[in-house]
Amino acid sequence: MTRSEARVKVMTILYQININDDNHIPYEIDKIIDENNIENESFIKDLVNGVRNKNKELEELANKYLKDWKINRLDKLGSIILKMAFYEIIYMDTPNIVVINEAINLAKEYCDEELTKMINATLDSYLKQRKEVD
Repeated sequence: MTRSEARVKVMTILYQININDDNHIPYEIDKIIDENNIENESFIKDLVNGVRNKNKELEELANKYLKDWKINRLDKLGSIILKMAFYEIIYMDTPNIVVINEAINLAKEYCDEELTKMINATLDSYLKQRKEVD
């Protein structure tokens, strides 16, 4: 499985978790991962668990860089893609350009054009600010 395919799986798993949370349906993350026919992919588990564990921090970061929007106004998939990208940029060793390209490709596939542009602009704004600080 490629990393691109793995990110689609992560997005799907996080979406399922989000729906379960919204509907107060109990679940076990490992069972949801297993239901998605995933070989023991540490990348997928790291990204799913990382986004879940850092959710509040990732939402705050997204809200800081979204222009005139808040993450809770985005559709579920758009917010998941944005949080995945922020997590991967901050906590994983994937090159930033790869993370942005993957996030944009996911958004192009699963979101509308405006949301795709918003995700791109938000990640770009964050990385520009981070360069200024470094």
